[in-house]
Amino acid sequence: MIVSRDWAGKRYAVLGLARSGAATVSALLAGGASVVAWDSDPAKREAFAAHDRLSIAPLDDLSGFDALVVSPGVPLNTHPLAAAARAAGVPVIGDIELFAQARRNLPPHKVVGITGTNGKSTTTALVHHILKTAGVPALMGGNIGLPILGEAPLPEGGVYVLELSSYQIDLTQSLDCDVAVLLNITPDHLDRYDGFEGYVASKARLFAMQSAGHFAVVGIDDEPTRQIAADLRQRGDLFEVSTADFNGHAAGPALRGPHNAQNVAAARLVAASLGVPIAEALETFTGLPHRMQQVAVRGEVAFVDDSKATNPESAAPALGAFPRIHWIVGGKRKGDDLDACTPHLGHVVAAYTIGEAAPLFFDLLKDKVPVVEQSGTLEAAVAHAAAAAQPGDTVLLSPACASFDQFRDYEARGDAFRAAVEALA
Repeated sequence: MIVSRDWAGKRYAVLGLARSGAATVSALLAGGASVVAWDSDPAKREAFAAHDRLSIAPLDDLSGFDALVVSPGVPLNTHPLAAAARAAGVPVIGDIELFAQARRNLPPHKVVGITGTNGKSTTTALVHHILKTAGVPALMGGNIGLPILGEAPLPEGGVYVLELSSYQIDLTQSLDCDVAVLLNITPDHLDRYDGFEGYVASKARLFAMQSAGHFAVVGIDDEPTRQIAADLRQRGDLFEVSTADFNGHAAGPALRGPHNAQNVAAARLVAASLGVPIAEALETFTGLPHRMQQVAVRGEVAFVDDSKATNPESAAPALGAFPRIHWIVGGKRKGDDLDACTPHLGHVVAAYTIGEAAPLFFDLLKDKVPVVEQSGTLEAAVAHAAAAAQPGDTVLLSPACASFDQFRDYEARGDAFRAAVEALA
């Protein structure tokens, strides 16, 4: 467990007792703090054993607390408890800020922070894999893997690799990354910000928290990141990455497509800045579930699960990675167009629309790809795509939408895709 001696004698309120919240409570108590915690789920409240410095109670009065610790899922712009904390002068933070505070009590180490609208999970996992392959002690956490506070501290020379969403950055004030990475910025999560500019500013804060001499890696394939890179150039420790020179070569079996060219370029720069050799790591990287993951090959037809592509910008690279695609697309849409996918529609031989967006996407695609079917359900789309696919084709689930209209989350949608493929006669 990662703890800070600075927490001793302080008083914290913790909202939410899922995995990260539970790890936060345990770490704070181990660090000598007093905690009042709450979760609307009785089962989560009852999971905690009695402790003389822990109270499980509604957070009605925030006066006297040193901080309110919330999960990234709490909307800071609308949640009444966040507003109450601000009114009481109580900082609202997350577990990443607590990790930042605990760093001074850890053996000498480095931190790599990786953010971006798309690609951050793959890049985080790839950097972690490069480090482990090179024999460097490393932990992966943040928006991926296990809660960072619940992990055992790394030995001297270790590297913590953190995937950071904009929500997590919003809850962090002092995370000084030795290497900070921003891959890209496209419109997303705008319900949480005062326009797109607010979302961009959230991402840029990762660099504002860095000390002089620490490294910044910034993708420059979109206007917001180009502007951030321009603002950082005077620092002298900036590396820029772009997919402009992508020649179609796959860096490894799990790293196909132009978007992965940017992910690989960023990971290479992180490794170089840490003095770590890449060796065979790119070839042995197996990728992450639901991110362009090949789940089966049947009759020389590949079935690829890219369920994590929850917006058109993240679906577009997958369309560019395969020559003949039967595209399963749709779900709970985040916008009214598929414009980001347009440059790659020449690869699509047929499209099968599903979920809430099925009628709209059918209309958007019917004059742009040879065959379009309004399938409705994922199971129907898989069956019809498999029946139509020819040897060498790819049946691709890359929905360009959230999953919440038909599934619990993108992982459940990806699992349903695999199950539907396995059920084919």
